[in-house]
Formats: sequence, C-alpha cells, structure tokens
Amino acid sequence: MGASVSLMAGMTIPFNNSLASVNDEETIYRKPPYLNQGDLIGITSPAGYITAQELKPAISLMESWGYKIKIGNAIGRRDFTRGGTISERLADLQQMLDDPKIKAIMCARGGYGSISIIDELNWTKFKIQPKWVIGFSDITILHNHIHRQCQVATIHSKMCNSFPDEWSKAEPIQVQAIISIRDALSGKKMNYSAMANPQNRQGVAEGILIGGNLKTIETLAGTASDISTSGKLLFVEDTFEYLYSIDRMFWNLKRTGKLKGLKGLIIGGFGVKPDDEGEEFGRTLEEIVLEKVKEFGYPVCFDFPVGHQRANFALKCGVPHKLIVESEKSSLTEI
Repeated sequence: MGASVSLMAGMTIPFNNSLASVNDEETIYRKPPYLNQGDLIGITSPAGYITAQELKPAISLMESWGYKIKIGNAIGRRDFTRGGTISERLADLQQMLDDPKIKAIMCARGGYGSISIIDELNWTKFKIQPKWVIGFSDITILHNHIHRQCQVATIHSKMCNSFPDEWSKAEPIQVQAIISIRDALSGKKMNYSAMANPQNRQGVAEGILIGGNLKTIETLAGTASDISTSGKLLFVEDTFEYLYSIDRMFWNLKRTGKLKGLKGLIIGGFGVKPDDEGEEFGRTLEEIVLEKVKEFGYPVCFDFPVGHQRANFALKCGVPHKLIVESEKSSLTEI
C-alpha cells in the first residue's frame, strides 16, 4: 500500500540555449535502485552551512530505518553562510556521486550555494550507476540539472535540518512528511490528497512530475539546467516572497513557455511576504496563477503539501503521476 495522507488545508553535454533544445516530452527517466536494509546514504551540503551536531537527529532516525550513514567531508566547513568553499562543497558532492557504495545522497539543508558548483560536477559515473538525490529549496538546482542532463529521477523532500530534535514530540504532520522519505526510498507508490481550494481548476491529468522552488526555476531559465515542462505535471513552491515578485516569476514561466503544454499545475506552499504599506499589489496568489494559465485547459491544484512548511511530503521527480482535481479534494498518485 502506498504512502497516503489527507491534509487540511559531469559529462559535458553541448548546450544550446533554446527552448527547443529541452523539449524532452518523450524522454524516459530512469529510477535509481530503491534502497534495502543496510544500504549507505551519504549526507552532504552543497548549499548552506550546517554542523555535524545538527545532523544527529536525522542520522539517528535514518539508522533506525535500517540504513547506514556516511557524513561528507565538507559538513561543518564554513564559508560565511555556505557549507564550505566552492572547492570543498564540489569535492564532497562529487565523491558521493562517484562512490558506488553510496545508494542515496541526502542534502543536509538548503540555503544558497548549489549554483556555484553545478557546472563543475562530472556526471559520468552517476549516469552509469544512478542513485537517489534528496532535498528541496536550493536543491531544486540539482533536481532540474539531473532531470535535464541525466534523465534520472530524484526525490524532492525535507532535508536533515527539518528532522525534529525529539521525535516523540514532533507534530503528526511533520512525522508523516519525514516518514514519506523512507517510503519513497524503499519504493512505495506515493499517494497524497489535499482538501479543495475554491480556486482550484478541476480535471484529470497524467504525466512526469517535475518542479521545485519557483525562484530557483526562474533563475535556471536559459541555462544548462533549464527544464522542459511540456507534457508534464509541474509543481512549484516558494517562501517569503512579495506578491509582485511571485507575479513576476509566473510571468517568467509563461514567457519561457513553461506553462504552455503542461498536463497539470500544482501549487504548493507559498509563504507570502506581507505587502509594504502603500505598496499593496492587489492580487491574491490564486489570481496571479489563474491569470497566467487562463488560455490553457489543464487542471490546477492549490495548497498542495509541498514547500517550506511542515507539510512537505516526498515527491519523486521524473516519475509518472496522476493528478485528479475534484470539487471535494485533489489527489496526486504515483503510477
């Protein structure tokens, strides 16, 4: 039975800077092998700074799942807000990509920094022996680059810094979200539902699931990490952005062709930053989104449990899913 929750609310590849060059609607994305008891998970931080001490709750829990853990050499290193210098973070992630004993790579946290190493990574061994890369927020850079350049599935989910210090005192929704990582790694079919938002646009759609942090997706437009969304289910989330900035990002999605040809659009958590007094934007998130997709007929789901929030469930990027948006609820099911 799949995971289910009801919620209330490298190898150098020639780069052609054009939307046509990323039209991969028919591409098949390989799923790395699912994990077994005793498999090794590597923990590294290609973005923000984190200490080994802060990893202990996550390590303890993942070990209780039956996995072995390897802490990266860059953990505890610091370059201001980043988890080590560019060379330190690059070397650590590269070692984990290349190590055949490591079956999954859990990014310790987000923040900022993956963009500075993405073009220096060598993906040759990863393509031959792919493994699950896990994380969200700034790690959207890795998800989208792997999606574009390697055609390998990844897991968008919480990271080590989101694991509670005391598991017994964690909120149920936080527990469920973290357990969904274990379910995804072990090969369970993922299945989520959310109560309806009155602004949802109903419908049924199937396609490869792809997406992540909206600001990061915008930043990657026109680069070797840009993605094609044609024929896919796109999910987006963000946090602490003004409504005018969110509007600009959705205009970017539309102008770069990412809203055209979608099978469905999934809007996760958006921690909207309050407008400054006298600078009110005058549009809601739902109005911003629906304006940009008004000429397209695919289903749109708001308030999906993904993003910078406790209800941030594991999603398998690059894997086929079915989206159903009904008047009572919405559901997303791995197929």
